[in-house]
Amino acid sequence: MTTTFAQLGVPQDLIDTLAKQGIESPFAIQTLAIGDAMAGRDVCGKAKTGSGKTLAFSLPAIAHTERHQQGKPTTLVLTPTRELANQIAGVVEPLAKARQLRPIAVYGGTNIDKQIETISNGIDIIIATPGRLIDLIDRTAVDVAAVQRVVVDEADRMADMGFLPQVEWILRHIKANHQTMLFSATLDGAVDIVVKRHLTDPVFHEVSEPEVTVSEMGHVFMAVHKMNRVQVASRIIGQASKTLLFTRTKRGADQLERELRSEGVKAAAIHGDLRQTQREKALNDFSKGKLKALVATDVAARGLHVDDVGVVIHYNPPEDHKTYLHRSGRTARAGATGTAVTMFLWDEELQVRQLQRRLGLKLPLHEVFSNDARLDDLPAWVRQQN
Repeated sequence: MTTTFAQLGVPQDLIDTLAKQGIESPFAIQTLAIGDAMAGRDVCGKAKTGSGKTLAFSLPAIAHTERHQQGKPTTLVLTPTRELANQIAGVVEPLAKARQLRPIAVYGGTNIDKQIETISNGIDIIIATPGRLIDLIDRTAVDVAAVQRVVVDEADRMADMGFLPQVEWILRHIKANHQTMLFSATLDGAVDIVVKRHLTDPVFHEVSEPEVTVSEMGHVFMAVHKMNRVQVASRIIGQASKTLLFTRTKRGADQLERELRSEGVKAAAIHGDLRQTQREKALNDFSKGKLKALVATDVAARGLHVDDVGVVIHYNPPEDHKTYLHRSGRTARAGATGTAVTMFLWDEELQVRQLQRRLGLKLPLHEVFSNDARLDDLPAWVRQQN
């Protein structure tokens, strides 16, 4: 029997807001964590990006958030990157609006004075990267003393990026008795230290995602010719809902974007050298379906969550099987299925065969040109080769 949001204690006005977005029932991490979080317990959730954990902490946090009489934030969400801050804000905003609460996302690379001006008018929920929040605290623009609930999201990535000392500094400056929720793909090492120092008698919940399941997605390996590779990619993009393409380098991402556009494909690239506004526009346009294709480097795409990605194309073969799974998992989010396509040149065949062995796959390597009729129906191709 499926658990409902109502059974987890989520207020009806928030349930109605979810229903308007087509969200009717909770995912696994939400089913596990929301009840304890609604009860005010400290919660430690082990779940990967794309598992639905944003709602797992957002619903209880918003349900309990009340306006401070001096306009100070009472709910704080810490997240490692600007992209994630914006994604969380996208989930939080309609829920906060239903309760007339005022959220803001703050991060580096944008005008801090404008953020200070918005905060000065009163904020209830602040979604922040650690560095920018500390800047705002140092400028006395934000006072975290009244914060009653804190979320530390993607704690493992905070550790990888060297942000945990900043996170701990912020947590030490929160004076009020407060609820803490921490979510992470792993709970060992430095993350475990943060849990022990800053969470009180936490409830632990774990959703063991199948290893970004090789079995739940289709796989096609295509030997392509350098002069014809972009045309093959264009044919695939034409039949898919949304396509995410991975390149090894930033320069390669920019070049592939230009080549796809020359083929008539609406595409954009995201990588670390682009301005934040450019990256946000590309991601937003892709999410809304204004772009058919998004080209990304591995670093830029980490943590991104976009629904309805039908195909992931490894335009350059990944360095190892873990990178393959991480990339390909973009098309198998929250129960969805899709196809992972690996393109390789003749001198990369050995690397691809080794990759298949590490993945436990034994699939044919197809020589493909852009006039290949099989490109029009990838799911059928996947079924035929299995």
